[in-house]
Amino acid sequence: MRVIIKYLVGSARAARSVLLYLFPHPEMAYATGRRRFLSLPAVQPGGEVSPAVLSHSLACLADEILALRNATFPVHRRNAREAIRQVSAIREFLADVAPASLPASAAVALSELHITLQKLANLLRDCARPGARLWVLMHSEKVSNDFRALIKSVGTALDVVLPLSATDASPEVKELVRLVAEQAWKAEVGTVPADALTARNVESAIVHFENGIAPDPIDLEQIMEHLRIRSWIDCNEEILFLEDLSSSSAEDIDVVEQKEAALLGGLTALMVYCRVTVFDAGDDRKSGEANQQKAPPRTMNQVMNLDDLRCPISYEMMLDPVTIATGHTYGRASISKWFKSGSLTCPVTGEKLTDATFVPNSSVRYLVEQLYRSNNLPIPEPSSRQRNSSKSAVTTPDSTAAAKATMMVAAFLVSKLSSSSTRREQRKAASEIRKLTKSNVFNRACTVNAGAVPWLLHLLSSREASTEDNAVAALLNLSKHPSGGRAIVDAGGLGVVVDVIRVALKVESQQNAAAILFYLSSMEDCPAEIGNMPDAIPTLVELVREGSYRGKKNAVVTLFGLLLCHSNRIKILEAGAVPALIALLPSQERGDIASDAVAVLAKISEQPDGAAAIVSCAEGIPRLVEFFRTTGSRSGRENCVSALLSMCVHGGVEVVSSLSQMPALMPALYSLVTEGSPRAGKKARLLIDRIHLLDEQGWPAMAPSSVQDHGVVHAQ
Repeated sequence: MRVIIKYLVGSARAARSVLLYLFPHPEMAYATGRRRFLSLPAVQPGGEVSPAVLSHSLACLADEILALRNATFPVHRRNAREAIRQVSAIREFLADVAPASLPASAAVALSELHITLQKLANLLRDCARPGARLWVLMHSEKVSNDFRALIKSVGTALDVVLPLSATDASPEVKELVRLVAEQAWKAEVGTVPADALTARNVESAIVHFENGIAPDPIDLEQIMEHLRIRSWIDCNEEILFLEDLSSSSAEDIDVVEQKEAALLGGLTALMVYCRVTVFDAGDDRKSGEANQQKAPPRTMNQVMNLDDLRCPISYEMMLDPVTIATGHTYGRASISKWFKSGSLTCPVTGEKLTDATFVPNSSVRYLVEQLYRSNNLPIPEPSSRQRNSSKSAVTTPDSTAAAKATMMVAAFLVSKLSSSSTRREQRKAASEIRKLTKSNVFNRACTVNAGAVPWLLHLLSSREASTEDNAVAALLNLSKHPSGGRAIVDAGGLGVVVDVIRVALKVESQQNAAAILFYLSSMEDCPAEIGNMPDAIPTLVELVREGSYRGKKNAVVTLFGLLLCHSNRIKILEAGAVPALIALLPSQERGDIASDAVAVLAKISEQPDGAAAIVSCAEGIPRLVEFFRTTGSRSGRENCVSALLSMCVHGGVEVVSSLSQMPALMPALYSLVTEGSPRAGKKARLLIDRIHLLDEQGWPAMAPSSVQDHGVVHAQ
């Protein structure tokens, strides 16, 4: 596609001709969609495309292939060299012959060559792709067959179809083309013995895992050396590719059969095992660098403002950017989640939108990709920004080998935590546990069962920022598993986690520690236990006041969880939570922190003392009304009207009178009655009735139980 468009830039007539004839409908899915790895789609040129147009397009396509001459081909090196050599000869022919002199009969041969070179370019790029070495090796038979078929196809087009005698190419070039055609039939194309032996060693290692036996370290080192995987970063690159392949395959069940899925799981487990064991020593600095690979080097700040390439919601690089009606650009996953939550507004400007449509922003996508390339970093696929939720819910891997390899990795890492004499080795083990437990429930269970929690809690006493950060992040991942949360509590970890919130060496550690408390607060009996700790609730309230955005959000949602224990309400009020929460309304922070704060206030207001605390706050009622009037969040509006209604019930005529003096409130209430959910509409009608009855009859009676609310908030 790129080579055709590149040629068409200067010729509108040629553009119309090629677009009409080069894109038959059966191939358009390949031309416009994401190509599956090791698949070789091609666009079939139409019969009315002139030889001159095809020759120009072929020349550009050949140049792209020849640019791969310096690429690394850890496997299938001989096949790749032979294919590139043939393309080099074709390029010599195209450079020598005048396109206008090509006879009409050459169109058939050039069309065949065009299809072949499209497929060859895809195959060579896949074989040279960083991170795909192991996957290509294990599909050597298919790759060799593809090379063989394509090279023979080149020979057929040059030898049988191309009318060399009718072209004005020099005799030397014609002879070169004849030699290439002849050698294409004689070329030895296939899997070399060294590749085949390495593939068998990989299969043997997977069998070892299935039998619960650790593979020989020497065999693993030989596999890594043959694939030129020589560092932690190289190994991690392989894992990222395999995980992304697994994620994209899960979206199309027909693409990968059960056997392929088992192989994919086994290979991923093998590479994780190698990353932990083979590259365990002497590679700590590089692994630390790879942990930060999402953040480009500082020198790039001199070239462009990196914040412009980050999603305003998630603050991550926008690999799949889309632009909404206001002209602001967001990551597709983040803005989709924003719209699905009922917030039909622009997160940056707050402007209300008429619909939730957006369009891809290819310019920003291009800049982000260029940023990764300029720093020699692999470009993650958009799906890798949202590792499929189904994968994170997996309870067992796709193969026995993957399951047992994961158990071995977890046991190995815990042994490093417990027996290592150096802090560096413990930091490396904590970092690996953090990665291992990031998204997979089975991995978390294995790590908890291996006894990692007490040792990770011990590392929190470290006064080294990176060690503390990795240990807290690993514990956060484990706290999402029921057995992990229980293990943290049983090991006396609550106090340690609270201490990290108070005196963390890094902001990220503070944020993650608050998130740990959120997950623990959802466990039975834990809210009371957390509330009984003298420093826990005051520390969370202080974080609401002074923390970073994510720290504030995690503290707010944790307070909501603690309110589920009745005895915590008084402690939360005494700690000054109400003024801190009111200060977030209406919030200038990005995201939905204000909606979470309102959910907590609605819960607090259900009891008389909580409602009184909000009423006594000078900015309480005005800020709630302003938030209710301006927010686009459905849950935020419902929680807000719940809080206002509760204050009317518990606060008496003074509160109703205050609300009746705010003219902007009534239109918002009527809007909620007509556009909100049935439950929200009912609450809005009750509040409207109380305001009207105050003017007509005085203060009416109302049962407090009628305004109970059950908001839902989430940690980040």
